[in-house]
Amino acid sequence: MREHAQRLTGLGTTIFAEMSARAVATNSVNLGQGFPDRDGPDSLLEDAIAAIRAGVNQYPPGRGVPALRQAIADHQKRFYDLSYDPDTQVLVTTGATEAVAAALLAYVEPGDEVIALEPYYDSYAAGIAFAGGRRVPVTLRAPDFRLDLDELRAAVTPRTKVLLINSPHNPTGTVLTDDELRGIGAVAVEHDLVVITDEVYEHLAYDGRPHRPLASYDGMAERTVSISSAGKTFAVTGWKIGWVTGTPAVVTAVTTAKQFLTFTSGAPFQPAVAGALALGNEYYDSLRADLQSRRDLLCDGLEELGFGVHRPEGTYFVTTDIRPLGHTDGIDFCRMLPERTGVVAIPHQVFYDNTDQGRPLVRWAFCKQPELLREALTRLREL
Repeated sequence: MREHAQRLTGLGTTIFAEMSARAVATNSVNLGQGFPDRDGPDSLLEDAIAAIRAGVNQYPPGRGVPALRQAIADHQKRFYDLSYDPDTQVLVTTGATEAVAAALLAYVEPGDEVIALEPYYDSYAAGIAFAGGRRVPVTLRAPDFRLDLDELRAAVTPRTKVLLINSPHNPTGTVLTDDELRGIGAVAVEHDLVVITDEVYEHLAYDGRPHRPLASYDGMAERTVSISSAGKTFAVTGWKIGWVTGTPAVVTAVTTAKQFLTFTSGAPFQPAVAGALALGNEYYDSLRADLQSRRDLLCDGLEELGFGVHRPEGTYFVTTDIRPLGHTDGIDFCRMLPERTGVVAIPHQVFYDNTDQGRPLVRWAFCKQPELLREALTRLREL
């Protein structure tokens, strides 16, 4: 057989699949993959069951069921004062991963450059490759993982087409500040760039930090593809219900690509998510407070064990430096960890083009039950 297409080079089995398999084989506590070990709110689950029993099991409309599109529009207005027409400015996708891929396919021509904040979620590299683009990293560097706006400006060339921005940022936990977001907007406007924003952790910013969508900044509404999903907010990562909001032209462009990926999906889950998005502020406040307490539990424990801990401002993840423990390579460390301690984590360097920047860093998920986090910390004492 002929070799596979060159754009697949380097896109082997994801590190999440490898480490989750190791977790199963070694009966380890899995703090690698970012999924919670609890279910979402009861009302959400019951609504999905009711929809299945009511026969909502066939193809939903290509852009999503009307109730969910309306709920997404209401959510954007309620939390960010952003107004969207649910019929022309909202698209339901098979998770945020598909939304990012469809947006890249919609806007990137072969040879175009896509600037992404490094370290980046691994699907970004794949999506850029599938579109024939060239990824250009702008690195968030330890220990504070702040965005250097001068470095961002310097990365723009005549071939730059898209900025791919993620905040709250996976894997570093950084929440971009108002000044950083304004700076990104200024670069996008000056160079007439499309901005794709991955905001799946929008309700998981801690210590009173606000999440601000880039679409709300001057000059950004018409050039921003805003993406989020239900998975992280409602602890239903397996449902794969995501969405895109933007101008009618933006949503039409992304829909053109999306319709030939999954076409549509999640029929009984869509009305259930619609109901969940309307939950009161107490749900969102409780979710944030609960995960912040789990963050602190894991961060405090890892600090006591001697790791260099970068306490995250948002997301599900905490980053640690393993050098204080005498280790220098995150991949070797994470492959050793399950057999030695019965705990699984993810090496940062798989999220980098500039791998040396991430070599001594390891990511841990704290979206687990407190007793499981304590068990992981107890096991890690074997180090």
